[in-house]
Amino acid sequence: MNSLETGDDCLVLAQRLAEWVTLAPTLEEDVALANLALDLLGQARALLAREGDEDALAYLRSPGQFRNCLLVEQPNGDFAHTVVRHLLFASYLYELYRAHPGDEVAAKGVKELAYHRDYARVWTLRLGLGTEESRRRTMAALEALWPFVDELFESRAELRGPWEQYVLATLAEASLAVPEGVEQRSGGRRGEHGPHLAALLAEMQALHREHSGATW
Repeated sequence: MNSLETGDDCLVLAQRLAEWVTLAPTLEEDVALANLALDLLGQARALLAREGDEDALAYLRSPGQFRNCLLVEQPNGDFAHTVVRHLLFASYLYELYRAHPGDEVAAKGVKELAYHRDYARVWTLRLGLGTEESRRRTMAALEALWPFVDELFESRAELRGPWEQYVLATLAEASLAVPEGVEQRSGGRRGEHGPHLAALLAEMQALHREHSGATW
């Protein structure tokens, strides 16, 4: 498991999920999304600490120095968009952690990610089988996010089988069709990111950069 790549994945998605705080559809989901973000932040800290100073890695790198996959930096969109993004990524991270049972972060994280992917699955089913509008939004989210799937498995092809087993079964149960003929995108692992990550980091890093060296 590449600690820098996985740590960046978790850090960026934690920041995205934290953007929902006070904005989620219900108070219950506000708390749930915040807890998902905290799980990922804890994993990010442990993983980045293996690579050096976790604060410096989080707050002082430029977008081109981040190695997260493109999927996690995609904007939240509506609630359906966030749910689908989490289904795709949490199912991947669960399999990645499961493949490293001797790793301390993975051993703890796999238990947390089991909940993450179940949370995303339940909401995918509720939205896909709900109203015509919720189904339309969920399908639109799936079509928008599917181009970022292949990048997850560029260096871990063996994870794709179990990932597909879970994700495709969920989509089938939700009566959602898997997008076909979608042009795949990649580059995040090489530091090739779009404007979304730059905007996210500008907000996340602003306080640290403005008050460099400050202590409480």
